[in-house]
Amino acid sequence: MRLVTYSTSEGARVGMVDDDRVVDLTAAGFGDMVELIAAGRDASSGLSVGSLPSLPLGEVQLLAPLRPRKNVFAIGRNYAEHLGEVSGLKADAESIPENPIVFTKPPTAIIGPGAPIESSNDPLDTTDYEGELAVVIGPGGKGIPAEEAWDHVFGYTLVNDVTSRGLQRKHIQWFIGKAVDTFCPMGPWIVTADEIDDVTRLELRTEVNGELRQRGSVADLIFDIPTLIATLSEVITLEPGDVIATGTPAGVGAGFDPPRYLRPGDTVSITVDEIGTLTNPVA
Repeated sequence: MRLVTYSTSEGARVGMVDDDRVVDLTAAGFGDMVELIAAGRDASSGLSVGSLPSLPLGEVQLLAPLRPRKNVFAIGRNYAEHLGEVSGLKADAESIPENPIVFTKPPTAIIGPGAPIESSNDPLDTTDYEGELAVVIGPGGKGIPAEEAWDHVFGYTLVNDVTSRGLQRKHIQWFIGKAVDTFCPMGPWIVTADEIDDVTRLELRTEVNGELRQRGSVADLIFDIPTLIATLSEVITLEPGDVIATGTPAGVGAGFDPPRYLRPGDTVSITVDEIGTLTNPVA
């Protein structure tokens, strides 16, 4: 299933994409996407789609598929080839992190597909892109063993971990540089886990103005998805609707000489064929 949040004159509603139409799941009693996720995949798949109102997909404005109840969890330096781009580290055994590097992005940074990334919010004019696969948690829990982690995955979406490189360096930590308003585009929808046979076979691509900048395989993650879920849940209770952005491959703007930061008028598109494309203009 592809699950969306979309805008209407009555406010935000949740829906399911059925061919080229969006079926209104709010009419079935689901107030928002987190509520739908908490009810489980069976709750939406068991609905009688024909009895619910729907609209053509092309006529609705998609929003971010969900706004989690807490910050988005994000993983830094999780692709070996990305290590040297922004840190000068070699992609070898000595520089590979021993444990996942975790930071967060607040819900106030989240925007949906088509919404502008406001580069003017970066006072240092160093706005960069980071295309990422994101995991959406279904059944929550604490102390989840890695071998049971897949049972806690509801689905997948795409995230652009937009970053102010200047703020990242200035504050010697990652939160402020990555928490900027509009710096977490998400979407275009959530694809439920049952639609993806093998996550490690997914390939992520990022284009800026149609130019391919990033290409990476989920199989190349330093810390795989079960490890990330186990690491986080060891000390944090994961809840339905929590989002984990798994890291970005090589090809970010800061990795070029000179850096190729985003500018007003640019367009960033992140694609995983089995999920879709998240596109946002830069303002």
